[in-house]
Amino acid sequence: MSSWFKRKEKGIQTLTEEKKDTPKGLWYKSPTGKIVESEDLAKNFYVSPEDDYHVRIGSKEYFEILFDDNKFKELDANLKSKDPLKFVDTKKYSERLKAAEQKTGLNDAVRTAVGKSMGKELVVSCMDFAFIGGSMGSVVGEKISRAIDMAMKKKIPFLMISKSGGARMMEAALSLMQLAKTSAKLAQLAEAKIPYISLCTDPTTGGTTASYAMLGDINISEPGALIGFAGPRVVKDTTGKDLPDGFQTAEFLKEHGFLDFITHRRDLKKNINLYIDLITNQPIRS
Repeated sequence: MSSWFKRKEKGIQTLTEEKKDTPKGLWYKSPTGKIVESEDLAKNFYVSPEDDYHVRIGSKEYFEILFDDNKFKELDANLKSKDPLKFVDTKKYSERLKAAEQKTGLNDAVRTAVGKSMGKELVVSCMDFAFIGGSMGSVVGEKISRAIDMAMKKKIPFLMISKSGGARMMEAALSLMQLAKTSAKLAQLAEAKIPYISLCTDPTTGGTTASYAMLGDINISEPGALIGFAGPRVVKDTTGKDLPDGFQTAEFLKEHGFLDFITHRRDLKKNINLYIDLITNQPIRS
């Protein structure tokens, strides 16, 4: 046999940096095992076409979906968390913040913006789970409060998109104060008779559920989202009872009166604006 068919040396000789890997992010695999190209996923509102699985997305994608031509003015973009308690667990809180900023390109776990949706102004606050699990600290509470102020000042409907693991423990009681602060602001918004829509996405848990996420004039969700206060394991351990099937899913909550409706992401913009037109007694936009 000719020598060039034989390996002279054993083992793989290609250097790691020379290996031709498939670029990351070309495909997405949904939990049911369906594989979809990232481009097709984006075109389909980040929903897996075969099994309708709603992939977790952040403020960038929600703003793209909701605002006309993706045009909006971001509010309070430069607000950043401090470390007033000099908190340390396995890492300093200040280091965690720095790492989260570098990894996500975000300044905190919520972004707020105002822009036109189906031709009319809308204020949107959207949480980003990628930033320390969408945890709610002082900056999150402050940005949401300021967004509500803007909605009141300009008499524009307010939409809150929740996606959170709960209050940020590194800010201890300061993060818990945000529950009362945002709830008080929403009471003022209700007094001013300005519509507030709460959209719960996967996951909406902890202090977020215990405050603004459940205070909408209408509470809506995406299919299959996990929504609850404590996790199923904690609830089961506390009550000592087996939990029903689908406990804490959007569908279970709608059946038991916690949610008003569940909307597919492709209909999100249309349904939110339909509700605003109905509640404000305006002609329905198509």
